[in-house]
Amino acid sequence: MLIPVFTVFAAHLQGATPALIGLALGSYGLSQGLLQMPFGMLSDRYGRKPLLTIGLLLFASGSLIGALSHSIYMMILARTLQGTGAIGSVLIALLADLTPDEQRTKAMAVIGMTIGLSFSLAMVISPAITHHYGLPGIFYLTTGLAFLGLFLLHGVIPTPKKERFHIDSEANPSLFKAVIHNKHLQRLNMGIFFQHFILTATFYAIPMILQEQLKQGHLTHQWHFYLPLMILAFIFMVPFILLAEKKRQMKPVFIGSVLVTSLTQFLLAFSNQYWLSLFALMFTYFLAFNILEASLPSLVSKQADANSKGTAMGIYSSSQFLGIFAGGALAGILYQWAGDKGIFLTNGLLALLWLFISFSMQPHAYLSTLIVNYPANLKRGEDELIQHLKKLPGIKEIMLAPEEKVLYCRLDKAIYQSGSIEKVLQEFS
Repeated sequence: MLIPVFTVFAAHLQGATPALIGLALGSYGLSQGLLQMPFGMLSDRYGRKPLLTIGLLLFASGSLIGALSHSIYMMILARTLQGTGAIGSVLIALLADLTPDEQRTKAMAVIGMTIGLSFSLAMVISPAITHHYGLPGIFYLTTGLAFLGLFLLHGVIPTPKKERFHIDSEANPSLFKAVIHNKHLQRLNMGIFFQHFILTATFYAIPMILQEQLKQGHLTHQWHFYLPLMILAFIFMVPFILLAEKKRQMKPVFIGSVLVTSLTQFLLAFSNQYWLSLFALMFTYFLAFNILEASLPSLVSKQADANSKGTAMGIYSSSQFLGIFAGGALAGILYQWAGDKGIFLTNGLLALLWLFISFSMQPHAYLSTLIVNYPANLKRGEDELIQHLKKLPGIKEIMLAPEEKVLYCRLDKAIYQSGSIEKVLQEFS
């Protein structure tokens, strides 16, 4: 909620300099990036709800300190403490515990959509809140939301009957080396790092540019700028996502979006003085951003092996938060040295590097993951079951998880005949 407004209000804190403001903006990402996977692994040992409770209390503490901060150093502490509440991986694990195996993929998709909508809503609400209550208003709101989360956690959300490790949604330390050295996943991890570096750095500069527009009378409120921007970017994103997934044009759509990201950043360096050109460029940037934000996790889940999907997503998530940290910290230094032009030119060059890396992407494998329960007592062996399933049209990979009693199947929906796996399982049960 802070990125649309933070740099304007943080400038009034005691001891604030552009570099320290950038560090405060990005420090949340550093602690999030470092603690996401450890929190998830600790929840396997000590339970989901205890770790979620600790994380929410840490986030609430950081938010309260942020609301009471009068110096930039207290703000850096507050933002870092907020980030230590790194419960994203624990929430995913809890969702996996509470959701039937065959519905887990849909549940994860709903979570992803909710996060995207929350981001868009925050972009509009934050300027309206700070207009009336200043920066403390945002921090008091997030403190309240953290305590609301605690109430829902202990008063509404059920406790799982059994908590177990899920290979598709949790990180496995024994697979870190293999996943980190996977060249296809390396490209995607670098991509999400660049994506959120550019986003955070962009929103170091944009709030101050909009503040100038307000002073000149071109805008009355910042949210008047963000509301139509977010709505239009979301609407225009949909045809491109359909083209990428349904028409199987992922690589050209992806590369085109990275190219547009680079071009808009270069143009923002020289054409941000007028609100109309600023709106057009930010709309184009957010259109590309939304396409990439929807495509990147989909690509990770499809490139990762069935047994390493959770680990791949954990490393991907950490790369995203580290991009937020680097983007905020470096943007402050760049602004102090070369103003907003330095930020946008650096963003444009990084996007060009990302474009170069993306050209070496393999043609996208249009595979989906299907999770199917299998009976505890099989008439024939598990190896024989896997061999039978691999012969089915459209099946590309089968992985059996004995602890969970589920099959993780990667398949091509265009070829696979619905229900054929279940028929084979009936023969073996």
